[in-house]
Amino acid sequence: MTTTTDTPRSEIAGPLTLGARGGRRRVKRKTVQTIIWAVVLTAFCLLVLYPLAWLLFASFKPNSEFGSNPGLLPNAPTIDNYFKVAEGIAGVPLWRFFANSLLLAGAAVVGTLFSSALAAYAFARVRFKGAGILFAAMIGTLLLPFHVVIIPQYILFNRLDLVDTFWPLILPRFLATEAFFVFLIVQFIRNIPRDMDEAARIDGAGHGRIFLSIILPLIKPALITSAIFAFIWTWNDFLGPLLYLTSPENYPLPIALRLYNDQTSGSDYGATVAASFIALVPILLFFIVFQRFLVSGVATQGLKG
Repeated sequence: MTTTTDTPRSEIAGPLTLGARGGRRRVKRKTVQTIIWAVVLTAFCLLVLYPLAWLLFASFKPNSEFGSNPGLLPNAPTIDNYFKVAEGIAGVPLWRFFANSLLLAGAAVVGTLFSSALAAYAFARVRFKGAGILFAAMIGTLLLPFHVVIIPQYILFNRLDLVDTFWPLILPRFLATEAFFVFLIVQFIRNIPRDMDEAARIDGAGHGRIFLSIILPLIKPALITSAIFAFIWTWNDFLGPLLYLTSPENYPLPIALRLYNDQTSGSDYGATVAASFIALVPILLFFIVFQRFLVSGVATQGLKG
């Protein structure tokens, strides 16, 4: 004889109901947290983008509104500022300033990638005496401010009669003077297994072939990251061109912006803001196009190959 015991439905439904309620509570909690994070991130995004928005709208303000209209939108919008900027200043057209900036930034990218990659390969793969000491000394140069070496560098280039030329701004880029980029590429090369080098040496490859055929393709994220930073830093550089360039026809855009604000006469604030926004556009486009390479380069840093 068997006895069958029926479990009340309330006892079965009770845990299920509590589990469903707990699940709904977790979903609601996650939804509320998502909304809060979205609001906070949106507020930070608007805070960061406000200066850019102000610069854009201020480029349409006439000079009379600067100082009297602190708001975001202009009272009497005008495009005269862009016409003034297009005409140039000091007898130099705007395209000349752009060409000078592109020349300096492009040469900086080529020189930085060429010299930094070679120096990084030497530190990471070539065994020679004093490599550790030289690498530590190179990293130590990151602690030196640029202002410390300004005077000896200027004296050197002045004796070489290279002042008021682009050479003082281009030549150091081909000498691996940027320790940050060398250090960045060294870390990528050290993460590449040495088995690849050994296999290439067995096939008769030397350092040149190994560097060109194996190392360079594998450190592409580091090279792109270095190129982005080199381009942006050179494009925005003000102190270097200010020291070595004296002729207006050799000025890049950051120095050309200074011409619109003369303390001895009236300052054209509208043209200054318009020129500043125009100078900012290439940086924004360059970053938007290559930002995925920058993210991938940072994300793969430290990963083993």
